[in-house]
Amino acid sequence: MFDKFADLDDKISHLEGRLSDPGLVADQKEYQKVVREHAHMVKLNDKYRDYRKVQQQIQENKAILFDENEDQEIKELARAELEELADQEKRLDQEMKIILLPKDPNDDKNIFLEIRAGTGGDEAALFAGDLFRMYSRFAESMGWRVEVMSSSPLGIGGFKEIIALISGDQVYSKLKYESGVHRVQRVPETETQGRIHTSAVTVAILPEADEVELNIDMNELKFDVYRSSGPGGQSVNTTDSAVRVTHLPTGLVVTCQDEKSQHKNKAKALVVLRARLLDQMERERHEKISQDRKSQVGTGDRSERIRTYNFPQGRMTDHRINLTLYKLDAIMSGKIEDVIFPLIAHDQAEKLRGIQ
Repeated sequence: MFDKFADLDDKISHLEGRLSDPGLVADQKEYQKVVREHAHMVKLNDKYRDYRKVQQQIQENKAILFDENEDQEIKELARAELEELADQEKRLDQEMKIILLPKDPNDDKNIFLEIRAGTGGDEAALFAGDLFRMYSRFAESMGWRVEVMSSSPLGIGGFKEIIALISGDQVYSKLKYESGVHRVQRVPETETQGRIHTSAVTVAILPEADEVELNIDMNELKFDVYRSSGPGGQSVNTTDSAVRVTHLPTGLVVTCQDEKSQHKNKAKALVVLRARLLDQMERERHEKISQDRKSQVGTGDRSERIRTYNFPQGRMTDHRINLTLYKLDAIMSGKIEDVIFPLIAHDQAEKLRGIQ
């Protein structure tokens, strides 16, 4: 399995040559692609060198054990070191296999985060706002940029729906497991008798689609413009700047009204539409290979209840991997890495099981 590691030095030298090419630097998109590939190769090479070094040390220690002239005390030290080296070899073997796993082509992409209030009325809308703040704070901690594309705010402080573009390094790879139904259990502020209510919010994570990947025929689009309105029906502006775009072949509809310019709302709506069309194509493709999806953590089934946030107990449970954490305040403040990394590890373990 590790035969491809043998010529890594040559591949790294070739990529370094490309990175010094002024012509490549001018093409920022291709340049960033080569930078990522170079970093990946260097990481592979470092692991492979560590692996070979451990293997060499194992052979040296075994030679000591079989040497009849060697001192017994030295043999005991070699035997103890062999146990440690065997653990290191196993760990490095696992790490290299993970690096060699087929890469999700979307992992490097920016994403559209779509959050919609489900069952639960105002309480669901309030929790939609809480989730948006949670993801925004996590994005800030990762050095990512969050741009609201469209929103339907309520006067109480929540959202019926909010769509945001999150841009940065490896965004999709970290957030792709967030798609699904998020259930909240808590006592609403308006509840006078202290009863716990259960509400639900749907989250969708869509990778941003490049124009090269998906070319939309403008003749298949229907545009409607209307006057924007904010919470409580108050007018955002006095011109018909809000845009609704309908993709006629699929019936997909995207609405954008956050910008005062009709042109900007139209541009945002088209970007979101492109992502939704790509997502639909991806989900159709996944359904054809549904057997493969059963071995993975769900990354697209929005009807699946993936997580419960229980406020009275300060508990968050991810039902896919049976993970329960009693640190809900920290999670809601954006510290969701304790949920994300176990999900990634679980997915990697399942994929490794499939190739072994």
